[in-house]
Amino acid sequence: MARPSPSMRRRQLREAAIQAVITLVALTGIAAVVLIFVFVAREALPIFTSPEVREETDLARMFLPQAWRAGRPAFFSWQPVSEIPKYSMVPLFVGTLKVTAVAMLVSVPVGVAAALFTSEFAPRRLREVLKPTIELLAGIPSVVLGFFALIVLASVLQDAFGFTSRLNAVVAGVALALTVVPVIFTVSEDALTAVPRSYREASLALGATRWETAFKVVLPAAAPGVLAAVVLGFGRSIGETMIVLMASGNAAMTTFSLGDSVRTLPATIAAEMGEVVFGGTHYAVLFFIGVELFLFTFVLNSLAAAFVKRLVRRMAGTA
Repeated sequence: MARPSPSMRRRQLREAAIQAVITLVALTGIAAVVLIFVFVAREALPIFTSPEVREETDLARMFLPQAWRAGRPAFFSWQPVSEIPKYSMVPLFVGTLKVTAVAMLVSVPVGVAAALFTSEFAPRRLREVLKPTIELLAGIPSVVLGFFALIVLASVLQDAFGFTSRLNAVVAGVALALTVVPVIFTVSEDALTAVPRSYREASLALGATRWETAFKVVLPAAAPGVLAAVVLGFGRSIGETMIVLMASGNAAMTTFSLGDSVRTLPATIAAEMGEVVFGGTHYAVLFFIGVELFLFTFVLNSLAAAFVKRLVRRMAGTA
């Protein structure tokens, strides 16, 4: 058997080195995520291990009414610095869900429709302008969008809808949608563009119009990619901090009206972490909120990945 030439051996060594570097980078990313989660979980551990912290928080109180008065449950309350601290998570969950719902209701139709128009109907010159312009929104700092929502968007929406609270879930959600649209648009447009051209040609040859081809052929074929875009946008919206901190009103109220001020989980961490006593109860509770966000995002991504895999198998006719 012939021995490899020196040039071939150098090439093999170079390829092995490149593969080792790529593997190291991938493992470094995984290790960073694991270490961050371990650190956050460690700081939240006193909620379960410290008798003093457990007495002040009590997991049942964090997700149920704080007390019972005259046979009726008291209101859910987040008042960590009051004379009797209250750490109910319910107002924060409600506020997070309201802002995220508004953001997704605005960003999903806009992002998917813009991606469909860009990939299927826009002329080439318009596409070259439209795509970079929409993606440019992702580069705008969130504090700038929050300032825009605080000064301009809040007044416009209050005049249009007559909100009692100038800063509320609608204002924060619409401003948040401006950061989610580029994510949904970019991933959806790539998924739509990846659909084979033969699908379009076959549909048009059977007499379908361009609109029918786009909505009944191209969009269903790109459904896994579009769903992945929506999941990424949802994760982006639920974890956003600065926009919500500036435009939501930061009032932890358990109401279902979108016109009321709200406070979200990430905004609570950002607003209160700099003022808590290191190692205290309030400190541990804020890290517990971080653990909740980690777990919620992990579960959401896992469910979405399983659904996309099942959808791909169904479309391929293997399930």
